[in-house]
Amino acid sequence: MWYHLTNPDLIDSPALLVHAGTVADNIQKTIHIAAAGGSEGGAARLRPHVKTHKMRAVTDQLLAAGIRQFKCATLKEARMLAEAGALDILLAYPVVGPKAEGLRQLADAFPTVRWACLTDSEAGARHLSAVFADAPRPVDVWIDLNVGMGRTGIDPVVAPVLANLIGQLPGVQVAGLHAYDGHIRDTDFAVRCTRADASFALAKAVQQQIVEAQGVELPIVVGGTPSFPAHARRTDPTMQLSPGTFVFWDAGYGQALPDLPYEVAAVLLTRVISVIDDQTLCIDLGHKSVAAENPFPRVLFPDHPDAEPIGQSEEHLVVRVSNARAHQPGDVWYGIPIHICPTVNLYDAVQVVEHGQVVDEWPVTARGH
Repeated sequence: MWYHLTNPDLIDSPALLVHAGTVADNIQKTIHIAAAGGSEGGAARLRPHVKTHKMRAVTDQLLAAGIRQFKCATLKEARMLAEAGALDILLAYPVVGPKAEGLRQLADAFPTVRWACLTDSEAGARHLSAVFADAPRPVDVWIDLNVGMGRTGIDPVVAPVLANLIGQLPGVQVAGLHAYDGHIRDTDFAVRCTRADASFALAKAVQQQIVEAQGVELPIVVGGTPSFPAHARRTDPTMQLSPGTFVFWDAGYGQALPDLPYEVAAVLLTRVISVIDDQTLCIDLGHKSVAAENPFPRVLFPDHPDAEPIGQSEEHLVVRVSNARAHQPGDVWYGIPIHICPTVNLYDAVQVVEHGQVVDEWPVTARGH
C-alpha cells in the first residue's frame, strides 16, 4: 500500500500521511460521477465542501480540475479559498453574531469573489442586512432548508416567506436554496436514492413557489458525499452537487458506502509505545490525534485486523491483540480513521507520500476557527 513507508524512522508520530495521486484520482472520479446527469460536464455541476481537507494544496488540485464553486464551514476556510483564487464561495453555515462582520471583512478584502452564506431565520437575515447595508454590492444569501437533517434549516413550507422578506432588505439578496441531506447514509444505494428523491422534492417545491411569486428560479445545492451519486443522476440544470469527504475518504464511509469508487488517501502513522501484557498494548493515538466523536473503534488498522481498541485518553490508545508480545515499543502501525474530517483538523500539516517516502508537507491552512 502507498502508506507503507520505507523510511518511517524519519517521521515522528502520530502523523497524518496523504497520497497526492489518490487525491487527484478521487477528484476525477467525482467529476465523472457528477457528469452522469449533466450536459455541461461534471466539474461545472460541483460545489465541493472543503471542510474535509482545509488545505490550500488540495484546493489547488480542485481548481486545476476545473471546479469553480466551493462550500466551506468557517471563515478561515473561506479565506483559504479566496487566497487560492476561488471566485464563488458559499459559507454554508448560518452567519450570526460577529461572524457576519468577519464575512463583510472578507468581502471587502476580496472584492472579485462572489460571497454567499446561509440563513434560516428572519433574525439572521436582518443581522446580515445591517452589516452589508452599505457594502459595494449585496451579499448572496442561500436559504437553508431542513430537508430531514434536523440540525439547521427552515421548514420548507415557510421558506418562501423568508425569501420574500430577504428580497425587501438592503445589502442582501436571495441567491439559492441549500438542502443538505447528510442524514441519508443508507448502505443500500436504491434506498439512498429513494430518500434523496424525497429530500430533493422538498427543495424543488420551494423553488417552484418562489418562481411563481417572484419569477426567479433559484439554484439548489444538495448532497453530502453519501447522497451525491443519487442526486448526480438528475438532469436538473439548477442543481449543484456538494460532496466533501471524497478527497481523502475514510473507513466509516468505506464500510457504509461500498458502491462508491473512492480510495483512502489519508492514513495515520502511529507507534507502539508500551506492551502492557500478553494481549494488551498502547499506541500514541489519543483523542488529540484521531477524531474521537464516534464510539470505538474510531480507527481501523489494516495490517492488524485483530486489533481492538478498548481505551483512549488524550495521548494514548489501548489496544487488545491476540499476541501483544509479538510487538515491540517503536513498531510502526498505520491506521485509517473512521471519520477523516475532524481528524485533519487535529494536525498542523500532513506528510505527502510518494513511492513509499515522505516527499513534501502540506499545511492544514484553515485548521481551527
